[in-house]
Amino acid sequence: MYSYLTQLECTFCGATYPANELHTVCAGCGKVLYARYDLSAARGAMTKEALASRPFTLWRYHEVLPVLDPANVVTLGEGGTPLLPLPHFGRAIGLPGLLAKDESGNPTGSFKARGMALAISRAKELGARAVAAPSAGNAASAMSAYAARAGLPAYVFMPQDTPTIMQAECTAYGAHVYLVDGLINDAGKIVRENSAARGWFDVSTLKEPYRAEGKKTMGYELAEQLDWELPDAIIYPTGGGTGIVGMWKAFAEMETLGLIGPRRPKMICVQSTGCAPIVEAFNRGERHAPLFAGAQTLAPGIRVPIAIGDYLILDALRESGGTALTVTDDEILAATREVAASDGLYASPEAAATFVAARKLAASGFLGGGERVIVFSTGAGLKHTELIDLDLPVLDPHNPAVSAQIA
Repeated sequence: MYSYLTQLECTFCGATYPANELHTVCAGCGKVLYARYDLSAARGAMTKEALASRPFTLWRYHEVLPVLDPANVVTLGEGGTPLLPLPHFGRAIGLPGLLAKDESGNPTGSFKARGMALAISRAKELGARAVAAPSAGNAASAMSAYAARAGLPAYVFMPQDTPTIMQAECTAYGAHVYLVDGLINDAGKIVRENSAARGWFDVSTLKEPYRAEGKKTMGYELAEQLDWELPDAIIYPTGGGTGIVGMWKAFAEMETLGLIGPRRPKMICVQSTGCAPIVEAFNRGERHAPLFAGAQTLAPGIRVPIAIGDYLILDALRESGGTALTVTDDEILAATREVAASDGLYASPEAAATFVAARKLAASGFLGGGERVIVFSTGAGLKHTELIDLDLPVLDPHNPAVSAQIA
């Protein structure tokens, strides 16, 4: 069998649904649906030895991915991203073993390719005629690319201040792009109110079951790259939280599959001081995070004022002994340049937030110098060049004094 998918299950009320039809959220309680698999049967097929012989893309884990027929796989070569040591920055902050999972090599330059590869593949398999999503940028780029590959019309709704390069990407892929006077939750309102009448399948974050399945492959890859030993801590930039949710699901699956033991990394959420609903709920000891009023940060991927999967994120943080913290936009900007200059990794502002968090947690003693810590570099800095101030000298090659102008 290509996939051992059996059913969908509500993560809140436990209701189950057939996997052979399109679903968004639980019809009973409106919460997140998970794809479930016959892991006992998959255990005999997805062994460490079998995996070692497969191409290093996310589809190597196809037994626990939801596409039933490989003919319906929509792929642009996603997954298989490197674990990069950050020796200079790591030593400077007291974490000499610091590693970055660099997702910028994915199609469209971010980890969003993983989720959209699965969401679009499954939408195609189940007969969707068009797809739509609100997005702060990278998810829209990924959805537009995979929808183009699948031959599905795509409808994108993004905040008006989304980086121009992402607007251009979606347009190049042939998507119908609309800018919204508001934030991602305002864009989501438009998608919800129009999807049924216009025949769109809504692939919003955690409002369909399959984007999380793509994101969980980061957890599978991480374990495999570390010789099936999970790290001590994972620091993740958190907007909608699908990455944390997906990896936490992956770790449970891997234990059932016999690939890892019961030990788990501390899961750490980092958000901006200007948009921190999960951090505030964590600090209050609550399981749900209300709308964060007046959300504002230069990191668009974590400017998500409310998340449908809040309880799943918070459960993972607490069950793992992890934590949640905020960083400022100024700290993000400084870390972007610092890590690019010290270790050659030019990361998105969301990723740079994890660098700041690593420094703070090492300084506080929450993370120790002997621990293996993973920061998730979720996207490419090249999509955010507007954040780098440029005041570059212009040299006249015919001026005899040109050499004196070079520092």
